[in-house]
Amino acid sequence: MDEGGVAELIERAGYGPQEPVAVAIRRPGQEPMVVTRPVEGPGAESMIYIASVAKQMTAACLALLVRRGQVDTETSARHWLPDLPSWAGAVRLRHLLHHTAGLPDDARLQGPGDRTSAGMLTALKSSPASDSEPGSRFAYSNAGYILLAAIVERATEQPLPGFARDHLFAPLGMSRTLYWPGPSAQPPGAVPIESPHPAPLSLGDGGVWSTPADLLRWGDGLNEDRLHISGLLQTPGFLDDGTPLDYAWGIGVRVHRGRRVYRHGGGWQQLRLLHARSPDAGLTLLTVALRDPADRHIGLTDDLLDRLLG
Repeated sequence: MDEGGVAELIERAGYGPQEPVAVAIRRPGQEPMVVTRPVEGPGAESMIYIASVAKQMTAACLALLVRRGQVDTETSARHWLPDLPSWAGAVRLRHLLHHTAGLPDDARLQGPGDRTSAGMLTALKSSPASDSEPGSRFAYSNAGYILLAAIVERATEQPLPGFARDHLFAPLGMSRTLYWPGPSAQPPGAVPIESPHPAPLSLGDGGVWSTPADLLRWGDGLNEDRLHISGLLQTPGFLDDGTPLDYAWGIGVRVHRGRRVYRHGGGWQQLRLLHARSPDAGLTLLTVALRDPADRHIGLTDDLLDRLLG
């Protein structure tokens, strides 16, 4: 597929000439391709907020600790964070990874104006248990990944941004990727969020700013298992009764055109992203739309995968 074919699919997805969109593609034996519409839209080195695409990076930090034997996913969350309420004693780390922890709903925990890790953790410490038993059902939870980030910090005795920089981003050459805890709304030089609501400063569920070029490097690194944790990250979870899930460590597990595809989206206000990769095909794909209230990026991603894997 050439740039003309990508541009055709962007138009088919319904994006107008003034709606900034970027598509980044990496295939074996080919130079990375980044197609931007319009030309002043987000380019290969534009630093953008990646929202929930960051969950797989938080999971990767935990996977490194599991590989070293520092952390066990069957351990209770309260073992690492004893200030959590007593109901958290039944929540295992694997429950947090696969969104089966039965945590209180995110909307109940996020106070107005306080979208920080500290604010969410404080809310969890005083929250009653939810009606769902840990391990009984899948319910997507940002709070669960904020807890995982706090556990990584407790286990490593260092802030998450530094640990991720040294053990994830630097080894993969992702020099323009970082966890951003503030205090300002975004890193210097980043593409601003087109909304009166700045990106949250919580870490774990989000909190990462990156570029299309770096996110291709991330996909390549996992496809080639350069961090030696891809097998773990790509292992789907399950409910406590053994029911399998189509969600692994911060990534969804799908099949497209007969090939296994690992993908995860992210969004904040009208910003939309979807990161997908197929290790068998050696493919990494990223779609970014800065003004998309209708999730058109999902159809665009599916059309691109049809062409690239067909």
